[in-house]
Amino acid sequence: VGSITIGPELIEAAGLCEYQKVEILNVNNGERFATYVIRGEKKGEICLNGAAARKVCVGDVVIIVAYAQMSAKKARSFKPKIVQVNEKNQITE
Repeated sequence: VGSITIGPELIEAAGLCEYQKVEILNVNNGERFATYVIRGEKKGEICLNGAAARKVCVGDVVIIVAYAQMSAKKARSFKPKIVQVNEKNQITE
């Protein structure tokens, strides 16, 4: 399916791991697909690679979703990390 290259500061802020499976939700066209993370070199970099690149156009708004597996006890107090960015993929929250 390809991969998604994500800038290092975005990976750190979201707590992602390289090669971790993620889901990509394209807000513009409704596409949903799974792929894996590759650590990029450029700040703010978000780039879909391979076949995944055909599902998203430059300028599309995407949501990147990662899942965690944990005990029911830990899940009750778990708080997900939500990283919001502007149109230049700079972290805003």
